[in-house]
Amino acid sequence: MGVQSREIHMMGTIIYLSVEHDYAEFVLDELIERLTEYEKRFSAHDPYSELMEVNNNAGIRPVKVNPSLYQLIKLGKKHSTESDSFLNITIGPLVQAWHIGFEDATVPEPQSIRALLKKTNAVDIILDDKDQSVFLSYTGMFIDLGAIAKGFIADLIIDDLESMNVSSALINLGGNVMTYGTSPKQEDGYWRIGIQHPFQSRGNYIAILRALNQSVVTSGIYERKFTLNNQTYHHILDPNTGYPIESEIAGLTIVSENSVDGEIWTSRLFGLPPDEIMNKLNQLDKIDGIIITRDGKLSYSESLHPHVMEYIS
Repeated sequence: MGVQSREIHMMGTIIYLSVEHDYAEFVLDELIERLTEYEKRFSAHDPYSELMEVNNNAGIRPVKVNPSLYQLIKLGKKHSTESDSFLNITIGPLVQAWHIGFEDATVPEPQSIRALLKKTNAVDIILDDKDQSVFLSYTGMFIDLGAIAKGFIADLIIDDLESMNVSSALINLGGNVMTYGTSPKQEDGYWRIGIQHPFQSRGNYIAILRALNQSVVTSGIYERKFTLNNQTYHHILDPNTGYPIESEIAGLTIVSENSVDGEIWTSRLFGLPPDEIMNKLNQLDKIDGIIITRDGKLSYSESLHPHVMEYIS
């Protein structure tokens, strides 16, 4: 049984796929086709995506959507409306205004941010379970699923792997890693996932994690940023202020069974102090995490202790 890998540029990132299967090349072709289909559904950057049809009809009419898109928006709304959550899928107007990660990134005027914040209340997403339709109550509202879509897509890909009888696979959607089956390279069957050092160039790790049939999602202030007038702004926006989150956290990794849960909890928790994040992680069922603070300290939840090796480069 052969192991084949493929690296492609999609969803604004580098995607790495590795599968073990008798017809591995065919499987990889099929996965790329599925990824293209999913991107067409969930993207906030493609003007012709299904999600953009919802955004283009904000304040005008409800839009009937694919069941998987409806499911993700419903999940996003649920976690965006929790009182202590830093996840907000209606933050799109602010993401567009800052445009961090693109050449035209800028710092919006304070009055502009205040005006846009009024368009970012997830309560104003009206869902109709019967029709599977989504309605944004006000013009100018804009759903951006960028914080959770890759995780949801990774879970769909795992379903695809199961349906194609793939024996093992590693899926990396730009910092969102899914391990499936046992690693063909390790005697214990566990995959080794590097946790990016937030203050060093890509490929330098602060820790190595052993993972098996798990998702490893990392979010950090080092991923996308820009500097203006000697001040650096990162891409993780605070839905309460409209500005980049002010936090002691440099990087947060969530380890979970489902990748979408990893994305939800990295976003929900990122703005909290490190001790609050750790307390929350130790209470959540099957949701674990690794925290790296701005002063370079590394900590991780109790059940990860046998699986994390701190890495000295």
